[in-house]
Amino acid sequence: MKIVVTSDGTDLEAPVSPVFGRCSTYIFVDTESMEFEVVSNPAISAPGGAGIQAAQFIIERGAQAVLTGNVGPNAYNVFQAAGVPIYLLTGGMVREAVEAYKAGRLPSAADASVQAHAGMGMGRGMGRGAWGMTPPPSPQPAPPASRQEEVAALKQIASDLRQQLAEVMERLDKLEKES
Repeated sequence: MKIVVTSDGTDLEAPVSPVFGRCSTYIFVDTESMEFEVVSNPAISAPGGAGIQAAQFIIERGAQAVLTGNVGPNAYNVFQAAGVPIYLLTGGMVREAVEAYKAGRLPSAADASVQAHAGMGMGRGMGRGAWGMTPPPSPQPAPPASRQEEVAALKQIASDLRQQLAEVMERLDKLEKES
């Protein structure tokens, strides 16, 4: 069976990555032979939609299961639609993760394990942070299952935007005082 593990390295002894859409590499492993292929994440630099792009890439490469630290709602929905299960990791090395999967010791993700854009925190990505040259992507919530869920998702987006605006205003004030 061909599975994929999110990683911060290039072999089976590399640490697993706690993020999906913005991990540095994907390690595709044949669970029977333990032969593997390391592929750089083509979506790591995407200004937005990295999880969706990465999920589509993984599916196109034929992975039948995903082992990762966390997965956002958009990537989760892509995998769910394709029938590809996601198993959550809490650390360790790629080889250990594969062995735990083969032994049936990994919990499967019943839903997204983080909010949208969780991998885009300060100090990550391409160094643009909150004050960079490229504005953040417009939030695109996963399709809600109910009106109540849609309201909750929109409230979360509004809260996140308020926080971003406060950080931008604080930085502007600081820069203006330095001038």
